Amino acid sequence: MFAALGFSILISSWTAGAEEPRPLFVEGYAGRVSYAPDDELTLHVSSSAATFAVEIARLGAKREMVWSSPSVEGREHPVPENASSHGCRWPAAVTMKIPETWRSGYYHVTLRARDGGGKYVQRNSRTAEGSCYFVLRPAVPGRDTKILLQLATHTYNAYNNWGGFSLYAFHGRGGNQGHRVSYQRPPASQFGNWEQPFVEWAERNGIVLDFAANGDLEFHPEMLKAYRLVLSVGHDEYWSTPMRDHLEKFIAEGGNVAFFTGNTCCWQVRSEDNGQALVCWKQNYFWDPVYGARESYATLSTLWSHHLVKRPENQLTGVGFLWGGYHKSHGQLMDGSGAYTVHRPEHWLFAGTGLKRGDEFGGKDTVVGYECDGCELEWRDGLPYPTHRDGTPKTFEVLATAPAQWHPDDCQWYEQWENGRKGNAVLGVYTRGGIVFTCGSTDWAHGLRGGDPIVERITRNVIERLVK
Repeated sequence: MFAALGFSILISSWTAGAEEPRPLFVEGYAGRVSYAPDDELTLHVSSSAATFAVEIARLGAKREMVWSSPSVEGREHPVPENASSHGCRWPAAVTMKIPETWRSGYYHVTLRARDGGGKYVQRNSRTAEGSCYFVLRPAVPGRDTKILLQLATHTYNAYNNWGGFSLYAFHGRGGNQGHRVSYQRPPASQFGNWEQPFVEWAERNGIVLDFAANGDLEFHPEMLKAYRLVLSVGHDEYWSTPMRDHLEKFIAEGGNVAFFTGNTCCWQVRSEDNGQALVCWKQNYFWDPVYGARESYATLSTLWSHHLVKRPENQLTGVGFLWGGYHKSHGQLMDGSGAYTVHRPEHWLFAGTGLKRGDEFGGKDTVVGYECDGCELEWRDGLPYPTHRDGTPKTFEVLATAPAQWHPDDCQWYEQWENGRKGNAVLGVYTRGGIVFTCGSTDWAHGLRGGDPIVERITRNVIERLVK
């Protein structure tokens, strides 16, 4: 009896020991956010599997597989305590030269691992999958198209809480908010939410696009001169001073920009580690070393519209978040229509739509949604006009609007916030050298995904006009 009991104890101890299978995982990141053909691509991967498979595909009107490997040696690497802010520092598991035949675009990397479970127990067929991405710039800027789409990769990074922290407290470890985020860690892309529907629509309709990451406006500004039109789509929230300087110079010299987006250029960031990390202190701007230096607040990493920075995003886009807010999100205007109301249907932007003053459009797909930008308005004879007190350019025309408002938790930290302020998503156009269009809503691309004919026609009108 005692021998049987001892054997039972031995079995129990062994079962809980080293022969149990470890969790199966695979995750990784690209060595850089942005590459060009002929560059050396590196993938940095950590996995508990002995081997893993890799697939690289360009995402557009169709998924185009460009490279794969069925078996790459897997190794598990430690996660540094400061991985969120300073990266993982994992060695490269895959290194390859990017072929010149790969088209400019957004490239999705799929990582897959498989094993048979434990040696003696839990012998199951197990699979794990991870992913990362990189952006491929064109080999020759402007050779195939005069339209450049710069992807909101800084926003992807700002919201990524891998390692425990992002630039937000709501999903940070212990409810804490980071102030520095690294690209050198497994990413959390937002491409599929907004930019992918836009890209798919454009490519189905024969509109050729070149691609760049946010950081390319800072580190490769020379490419801008090859284009007539620069596009921003979706949630393009985080901008550095060099990014903005270079794009404003492009506009001043006659280049055109279309912001099919909202909450654009809301927070100022500073690039560090040659673009491999971003710094933004946001509402805690008084902890930013730039604030402590008391010399110049031009690069203070807080709201672009903050009174110390004195450079509201309205000066670039025509609109800003201080006069916008939420629509059908964050508990604000949850009964809203998700549609714009037309004010000046005679404008070229509405050509071929059949819209009349007071008509609404876009509600079926909630193109006014999530986060919105607007400007301070005054109403005369039933029509809205910008006051220009908020930095909105003198030539800005308000063409359509929808109500929007902030959530109190997001605005009351700002000492110059006016309690009770109501805002709008504002769609409009201004000219200052080049032409700048803005829709004032993050969710414009949802109308393209839903096949809204009016949203499609307006988008085509903007692109055709601004690419000339």
